Amino acid sequence: MISILRGEVVSVRLDRAVVLVGGIGFEVMAPAPTLASLRTGSQAQLYTSMVVREDSMTLYGFTEAEAREAFEVITSISGVGPKLGLAVMSVLEPAALREAIATENKAALQSVPGIGPKSAARMLLELKDRFGPAAVAAGGSGAGPAGVGPQVQAALLSLGWSEKDAESAWSGLVAEDPDAAASENVSVALKAALARLARKR
Repeated sequence: MISILRGEVVSVRLDRAVVLVGGIGFEVMAPAPTLASLRTGSQAQLYTSMVVREDSMTLYGFTEAEAREAFEVITSISGVGPKLGLAVMSVLEPAALREAIATENKAALQSVPGIGPKSAARMLLELKDRFGPAAVAAGGSGAGPAGVGPQVQAALLSLGWSEKDAESAWSGLVAEDPDAAASENVSVALKAALARLARKR
C-alpha cells in the first residue's frame, strides 16, 4: 500500500492533484484544504490512503497524517464512502470534526453536503468511540485564512456540479455577494452558491 507520496506537483484541479514521484505521475483525490495548499511546480508530501475496488485503485491524499486518519475512520462506518469522506474533510478540519463528535454537534456535520439530520445522528453514534478527545482550537470554524472558496467548490463537485459550474458559481458569488463569499461559515457560502446555480438553470 502507498502511505506517503513526496514529489513535484504537476497539476492541481478542484478535486485532485497529480504528483510526480520517480518519473511516475500519481493522481491523488484530495479535500479542499489540501488542494488549496498545493502549488504547481513545487514539492509536496501527501499522506495517502488507497481504496481498492474490483475495477479501480484510488489514492486519497492529505497534507497531515491526522487528516488521513480521520478520513479512514469516517469511511470505515456504514454508508460513508470515499466521496462523502472527502466532502467531510473539505468542510471540517480534523480538530473541528473531533469537536463536533465530542459535543454531538449535528449542525456541524449537516453543514457537509450530502449529510442530513438522520445521517448526522447515525454518524455521531458510530463515531463517538472511534475518535480521541477533541482538540478545540481557538480559531473556531477552521476555515483558514484563504477563506471557504476551495471548500465550497469541492462541495459543489461532490454534489455533481461540473468544475466549470463550481468555478463560475464561486467567482460570481465573490463579485455579486461579497458578504456571503467572505463568510467563515461554509454552509452559508455554499447555500448562496447553490442559489446562484439554481437561478441559471
